Amino acid sequence: MPDRNARRQDAVAIFEEGLRAVNPQTAISNRCRLDQDTLVLDGQRYALADFERIIVLGAGKAGGAMGQAIEEILGDRISSGLICTKYGHLEKLQRIRLLEAGHPVPDEQGIAAARAIYDLARTADEKTLVVCLISGGGSALLPLPAAGISLADKQLTTRTLLACGATIQEINAIRKHLSKIKGGRLASAVYPGTLVSLILSDVVGDDLDSIASGLCVPDPTTYEDCLAILARYDITTAIPATVLVYLQAGAEGRHPETPKAEAIFFTNTTNIIIGSNFDALNHARKKAESLGYNTLLLSSMLEGESRDLAGNHLAIAREISKHGLPIARPACILSGGETTVRLRGNGKGGRNQEFVLAAALKMQGIDDVVVLSGGTDGNDGPTDAAGAFADQTTIARAERLGLDARSFLDNNDSYHFFQALGDLYITGPTNTNVMDLRILLL
Repeated sequence: MPDRNARRQDAVAIFEEGLRAVNPQTAISNRCRLDQDTLVLDGQRYALADFERIIVLGAGKAGGAMGQAIEEILGDRISSGLICTKYGHLEKLQRIRLLEAGHPVPDEQGIAAARAIYDLARTADEKTLVVCLISGGGSALLPLPAAGISLADKQLTTRTLLACGATIQEINAIRKHLSKIKGGRLASAVYPGTLVSLILSDVVGDDLDSIASGLCVPDPTTYEDCLAILARYDITTAIPATVLVYLQAGAEGRHPETPKAEAIFFTNTTNIIIGSNFDALNHARKKAESLGYNTLLLSSMLEGESRDLAGNHLAIAREISKHGLPIARPACILSGGETTVRLRGNGKGGRNQEFVLAAALKMQGIDDVVVLSGGTDGNDGPTDAAGAFADQTTIARAERLGLDARSFLDNNDSYHFFQALGDLYITGPTNTNVMDLRILLL
């Protein structure tokens, strides 16, 4: 009988190696250093004598760890700073104040944090260098609603978009148009100061305008795009009427558009990606190879329904099992990106747990297989798990407990399914965030 525990240990080792590659301390130190009185950021040099103040701003689940890393480099050269992170994702900081707020649904603490960060940004002048630390989750953590839009309006809109299966790019297009700080408006507040953003990407393709809703980046989307998204998912009547009216007014030219690339303040703005899903996958690949696996890295850009992608991955696993193609056993299939879940039931789970549950239902006939899918931030949906494990024994073990896997999947209740089996993957906060890692071992 194959040792599934050994395979699981391999899967965890591969996952953890991916996390190490995008640890904020590593990512920032690789691209940021102090050369006497010159700050070198990804090869660009900033003479600190040219600035009277250095302000650090930021938002995201990795904010605390990113703040710690920049403090180690700049120390008491930092004049002041504010970073907003998710509840519980704290680190000890000396020069930067760390604020907590709600994620993925924004709350009042987030509004207070966004207002404080925006106000501090507006104090910048020609002699100010602003370092902005951005990571996944920054969009929900900095809600600063446009005039006439309430927090409750934004909360319901966010929940509706998450439930309908909209992509993060689509969700953020709407977030930007309902905000005073997103879609490049934070860069506008900093001007005429010099702004450099260090970014951990949690968006497929590393689109700068989508990461944290493009706080410091020109926004290519429009109010018309937002209305088209609502129509595409048939949720025009599901969102608050105030939101719909606001977006319609914007499309008619009665609200200013989000800042575009020609805006003058972007001439003083530099955005640098310091870590991505591909970085994590590439290091995970090297770890898998060191453990003796023939490795297939599918893509860091996969999107779509979790359960559909699970079927695609298991089809490849079945091909390997039967024909030894496209790689031979022992095999490791890796993929990244960010899938979506269309809510059909009222259970509890996340996109990674749903992927694994759908995969478990398609494992019949494949021996010695383990699947691990997890969020690199340590949270899968509204749960305390990063993801889950499954293997060729999962369905049989569930049946012995009287659990019908198909019913749990239909009810979007993957969390309680894997909890009953002891197969949740719980890491706690990882203090990074570059989307998901999926690992299939044969």
